[in-house]
Amino acid sequence: MTTTRSPVLLILGNGHMQTAKFLDYQDWIHNAADKAGFTAITATNLDFLAGNIGEAPLCTGEEKMPAIDAVLFADKDLPLARAFEASGIPVFNNSQAVGVCDHKGQMHERLAASGLPTPDTVFAPFLYQKPKEMDLRFLDAVIHRLGLPIVVKEAYGSFGEQVHLAQSREELEALTLSLAGKPFLFQAFIKESRGEDLRLNVIGGEVIAAMRRTSETDFRANVTAGGKTAPHEPTEAERALAIAASRAVCADFAGVDLLRTNDGPVICEVNTNPHIRSIHEATGIDIAPHMMAWIDKKIRQSVQVEGGPR
Repeated sequence: MTTTRSPVLLILGNGHMQTAKFLDYQDWIHNAADKAGFTAITATNLDFLAGNIGEAPLCTGEEKMPAIDAVLFADKDLPLARAFEASGIPVFNNSQAVGVCDHKGQMHERLAASGLPTPDTVFAPFLYQKPKEMDLRFLDAVIHRLGLPIVVKEAYGSFGEQVHLAQSREELEALTLSLAGKPFLFQAFIKESRGEDLRLNVIGGEVIAAMRRTSETDFRANVTAGGKTAPHEPTEAERALAIAASRAVCADFAGVDLLRTNDGPVICEVNTNPHIRSIHEATGIDIAPHMMAWIDKKIRQSVQVEGGPR
């Protein structure tokens, strides 16, 4: 007699980011996984350690962990994601996609290399460490290329908190000095999209839901920065661009942020760990079941699990 079992889905967060927002996301995904028929386990990167390449991650807990069939990776601990992948366990999103999208510079390079429209961009010169004195002559070329105001983005950041707007040369110099020693970039400011963007959630090459975010007090429209949301019916051009952006970074699912310009939409950024409460509240569409269906499909393609979710 063959014993059947449900596939085990590990929902992995960050052990030092257990705030209400992140816990809400993990609980939401866990409930969706249960409803989809998975055996869901929620853990953090403190419960596993990456070691030698090709070896399964080391579990730090005393309880024996069941065989894991897939990982929903709600974190950015790339060595750990690669350790799961190297041991044959599929990770959603994969380490390549998470790594590219975690670094705004690499994300821009990948999108531009794919021929996709993004705001005009100039990278800040690389520094090994913050210098005692900094030569800022290169800012002349940045301003000549991009004009003012200029958007300044730190390579690493979330919720729009590391995105700045320099209105003048003086503000640009101050921002450049304050960020010296960190990777960052300069982008052209799209004035017609000030305080507005579009978030399209893409899963498996399909746009599942879309919302428009606006702010009357900030050039950024992020909800965390005070933006308001409303449902949005994307145009065919917006759908196609969001899908192409998701594919360019090799993401199974993504929240793609678009800016509307006078010449058509451009990609602001691609998020491989998009939180889904805001888009649910804006549109009434629950993204989580679609994520579970996609993971189920991919598991069945790569791992033989008898009696999987229905």
